[in-house]
Amino acid sequence: MSVTKQWNIGKALAMASLFHFFHNIGKFCLIPFLTIFLRYLGLSPPLVGILIGLKHMIHVFWAPICSYMAKTNRKRRVLITMSLSLTAGAGLAFTFFPPLERDLILKYCNVSFPWKEKLTTPGAMDLELFGPKDYTSLLEPESLPTPQLPPVMLTELGSNQLVKTLTMEATTMENEGTIDTELVLSNPTELPRTRTSHRKKLKPVTKQTPTKSREKSTSHKDELRGISYMGLGPSPVPSPTPEPSNHSIHKKVRNVNLGIPILENLLDNEHKIFLIVLGMITVWSIFTAPLKWTTDDSLYEYLDFVDATDRHGKVWIWSHVGACIGSCAIVVLIENVNCFLSTNIPKIYLHFYGYSTFMIITVFLSTVYPIHVSKKTEHANKTIKALGLIGSDGRIILMSITVFLTGAIWSTAHNFLFWQMQDVGSTELFMGISVALALFSEVILHFFREKLLRVFSVKWTVVIGLGCLAIQMTYYSFLWTPVAVLPIQVLSAFSNGALIWAVNAQTSDVATPGTERSLQLVLHCLSHDCGASLGSFASGFISSSFSLPILFQACSVTLLIWIAIFLLVHPRLPHIKKINYSRLLAADNSDMSDSDDDQEKDWLVKAMKDDGKKW
Repeated sequence: MSVTKQWNIGKALAMASLFHFFHNIGKFCLIPFLTIFLRYLGLSPPLVGILIGLKHMIHVFWAPICSYMAKTNRKRRVLITMSLSLTAGAGLAFTFFPPLERDLILKYCNVSFPWKEKLTTPGAMDLELFGPKDYTSLLEPESLPTPQLPPVMLTELGSNQLVKTLTMEATTMENEGTIDTELVLSNPTELPRTRTSHRKKLKPVTKQTPTKSREKSTSHKDELRGISYMGLGPSPVPSPTPEPSNHSIHKKVRNVNLGIPILENLLDNEHKIFLIVLGMITVWSIFTAPLKWTTDDSLYEYLDFVDATDRHGKVWIWSHVGACIGSCAIVVLIENVNCFLSTNIPKIYLHFYGYSTFMIITVFLSTVYPIHVSKKTEHANKTIKALGLIGSDGRIILMSITVFLTGAIWSTAHNFLFWQMQDVGSTELFMGISVALALFSEVILHFFREKLLRVFSVKWTVVIGLGCLAIQMTYYSFLWTPVAVLPIQVLSAFSNGALIWAVNAQTSDVATPGTERSLQLVLHCLSHDCGASLGSFASGFISSSFSLPILFQACSVTLLIWIAIFLLVHPRLPHIKKINYSRLLAADNSDMSDSDDDQEKDWLVKAMKDDGKKW
């Protein structure tokens, strides 16, 4: 006799929850902060938008194809394990190349001065997103004193304009050429006025040793003494030997060799870095794209086989809890270390180290992830059926456009909200807490989901979600302090959580048996990711043409316009009536009466009426 296989649903859900818990800890150690890393590379917003947009686009096309191939060949567990392993390696690859902009790291990491002084200090890097490329370093105070200019003696020549001009030229040459060592701000408010009075912008140079600095300072003191006491003699002023600009030396350090002579001559360093990061993110996205789609499909089919699909919706709670822990834990760790872990290892690399570590832990958990291997040889492409359902119902079309639009708006916030927070003096601690608050608010509201959908219809739930998202975008454009972003994150429970529940409720009304899950995947993964891709492309170029506050305000205006369109169009769309299965069952029995009294006795009709009263 064959032994019947026992299905332990509780254990399967526990393993799946543990898998998603650790996976999201590692994922949220890095993904929300990825654009900060790209900013440290010195990339402009349009280039960052292209990189993130490409990442979403790869998810749109590669995830369903790869998941379908793994299902057809019964290699889902192999795909999950390989995806996690290669993802961990790809995350570590970012810590080796390309090099980061050291000036940008020091700018946002240096906490020795108040932020207001940082923003107004002469010689410090401008906060404009698209300012000049020649940035001046901002370092912590050192014990070595800054070389001071000796006073220029003009007592005997006070009335002689020629000597005065000659002396000022010497001083200008002194400032611009010789003692232009690395800017050390022992007191940010007391800098030589000559540094800010000239139109020519100072260029940073590499840090010099104390011995060279003292020698150079002594030699120029002697030169200035000679100028001060030489009178009106015909001797020319000794010109200081020009030194190589720090910007050129800095570019030599960051010079990237692509191995293609033609591209080496045509591209500058920023675009070389962009091409390298473009290739790395492309490979990384290919590894990560099929993971979520495959794991969700596998768990849903496993639970569907044992008629327990209603318990599938509880797994995401543990995913959100893991995301909250990951986004908070990594920033707490980063806030307690120096700007650089060692000489050339900035602390932002801890995001990649944490990401790869938890991906490796998740690899071991993937060996016990619940996957049901179907013995059927036929694998219907439910994704194509779901796409056909979208085109057959007007309300689903309207809902897919809404999901597309929200994906574009959310990608804008995810890409550049942290840039906006950095510009008002925020550290990564407030960024991680803001992410955790948004996710935690969704978990709390989930316990009131049924009551919310009962009080508000699907239409008004969508309107409330879009309205909350518009309020958030407007609020982001007026950030004045890092702490101000925290209260508004609570609205994410409605702008993201409630909106998703409304979409799921709408798909349940029109989905045919067996296609409900596929229809939700199409809306949430394909439509949302397409919107996120387009939104990333557009937001990068809009912010470069205008500014980040205007970008967020434009998103808010777009949402308000769509709310008006949604309210006008939604009531005019035809509503598809649900099938009365009781009448279909009774239709086969010609002996039974079709009178209203008999149908009132039908237990299924009574149950459906009672259920309608509750809703």
